[in-house]
Amino acid sequence: MKKTLTILTMAAGLLIGATGITEAQKAKVRYADDQMAQMNYQHALDMYTEAYAKKPNYSTAVKAAKASDMIRDYRGAYGWWKTVSGYEEATAEDYRQLLRTGILADSYQEATGIIQAKGLNADSLGVSPTSVPLGTRKLKAESMSGLNSTETDFGLSLDGEGNRYFVSDRGGSYPSEMPAIRIDGRNRIYSEEKNDITDRGYLTVYKADKSGNISAVVSGVPGTKNFSDPSYSVKDKLLFYSVTRDIPKVKKRRAHTVQPEIYYSKVNGDGSLEAGRAFPYNDSLGYSVMHPFVDEEAGRLYFASDMPGGSGGYDLYYSEYRVSGDSLTFSQPVNLGAGVNTPGNEVYPFRKGNKFYFSSSGHPGLGGLDIFEANYTSASISSPRNMGEPVNSLADDFSYREDKDRTVYFSSNRQGGMGLDDLYMAQEMYKQFLAKVLDCNGKVITDSYLATFRDKTQGIMVPTARNGQGELTAQLEPESDFGLTISKPGYFPLTDEGITTKGFAGDTLKREYRLVPIPYQLPVHVDIVYYDLDKFAIRKDAAPALDKLAELMQKYSFLDLLVASHTDSRASDEYNIRLSNNRAKAVTEYLGAKGISADRVRLEWFGESQLTNDCGNGKPCSEANHQLNRRSELVLEAFPDPTKQYE
Repeated sequence: MKKTLTILTMAAGLLIGATGITEAQKAKVRYADDQMAQMNYQHALDMYTEAYAKKPNYSTAVKAAKASDMIRDYRGAYGWWKTVSGYEEATAEDYRQLLRTGILADSYQEATGIIQAKGLNADSLGVSPTSVPLGTRKLKAESMSGLNSTETDFGLSLDGEGNRYFVSDRGGSYPSEMPAIRIDGRNRIYSEEKNDITDRGYLTVYKADKSGNISAVVSGVPGTKNFSDPSYSVKDKLLFYSVTRDIPKVKKRRAHTVQPEIYYSKVNGDGSLEAGRAFPYNDSLGYSVMHPFVDEEAGRLYFASDMPGGSGGYDLYYSEYRVSGDSLTFSQPVNLGAGVNTPGNEVYPFRKGNKFYFSSSGHPGLGGLDIFEANYTSASISSPRNMGEPVNSLADDFSYREDKDRTVYFSSNRQGGMGLDDLYMAQEMYKQFLAKVLDCNGKVITDSYLATFRDKTQGIMVPTARNGQGELTAQLEPESDFGLTISKPGYFPLTDEGITTKGFAGDTLKREYRLVPIPYQLPVHVDIVYYDLDKFAIRKDAAPALDKLAELMQKYSFLDLLVASHTDSRASDEYNIRLSNNRAKAVTEYLGAKGISADRVRLEWFGESQLTNDCGNGKPCSEANHQLNRRSELVLEAFPDPTKQYE
């Protein structure tokens, strides 16, 4: 009896213990669910992780995977989806998420192996990686180690004076704890010291001066929590930025969500911000207005918003502004339209020259956000193109900026960074080639010509273009030798085989070329041979002149001969025409014997129509004067064919 009682007591204890563990696990999951609803994603993930450790199950693993996704921890999310796929309850959607995060975490091959073991394949699930295209610019991307931290760093902006603004939450981590007695978390809108989404410090704008000193910038808006997205107006010395304000109470609302807004402040000489002024189309309780970019040249403020009337998710808009004293006036926001916006998210706008840049999860790409380049005019923005590697990666890539010297800045949470998001700088690996092609008067030739550019080291052709000034441009591989030929009808082709980037430390190779027009049918040598009366045979005294012409024509292929033959006035006009023709042919035959093709000799015959003196019909003249008319005029012409190009 005693033994039986002991066993029953032990069983009851185990049952009570198991029940207690189960209830504790359920309470922890319920609490984590509430934290997810409040967008306290990091704390929710911590609680799901603890709950799963106490009692592993499919449902908690799915929730932990989704929480990891929300904080963009793709490797963590992949690990959780891999755990989920091990349960019998796993669905096709779970396997799709495994493949998706496998792509983002660079573990796609492993993920495909897992689903193939389940008798599935990536094609049937509709998830497969698309290769990241190579960018049109050859850039080398490097982490900005002097600015990055082990936390989040993104959104670089330049002020034109050598100072760099960026965003970081490097204020430290503040892990949350589950209270012993649950409270209604919805009454606590913000923590004082941290961002509840990440359990790290609030986002703050930092300034790195020309000496590399980094200091926090104080927001010009009272009650600021998150302070981000700096964009500097050089002309007006204004800083535009996004803030999320502490709005603890709203009349007749028990729970509410505070959305980001755009503000701008005058920047004082010491770098401090004056009081912030609100963008008039903010609605902190209705929708987000964020990621400002001030386009000084166009007088526009671009931004992202999920205000009503968009395409879905976040759309890009602009509002035209005018400076009015110490403040600005703004026009009604204009949606950039279907050429840019999609049902996904379009964020982080930027414009330089005739190009417009933004990040999107809706246009075809790879990763949560990819950076796109579009064509810009003041009337439209069109034809977005994925910028490819190395600007884009398997992860999120955003906040593109470009300096005057074409140095590119962007942010990414790609593998290999110091923190969650990191700042990157990319510079041209190509050397720029810039050439002015001038005419004989020193003016840039703006009409068409053919430029053939060869990379002799790589053995490839180099694409060329013309810029707005009509100058010839190209991008050249470093440490290579090149040859360039420029051809234009009516001009001599020009060749430069001395172009090289070997040892060239600069950014741009500059050249100036002058095209020379071909002087078609240019007389370069003139001679005369004479004939005996009523004869067309070549005399001995004519041979040296013809031999000299043959020698020159053999040496220079661009020389042809014009033979204009004549007679004196004796005999009939008809007879003299035939005689002058025969004299011209005699020259052709003589040169032919010297190896000169007949098609290089152009014949003209005039009979007695072009006398050199007054020895016409019936006029008494000496034999010496008649001799002057029995002649062939020999004109050696350079570049004789006006339809032909000559070297």
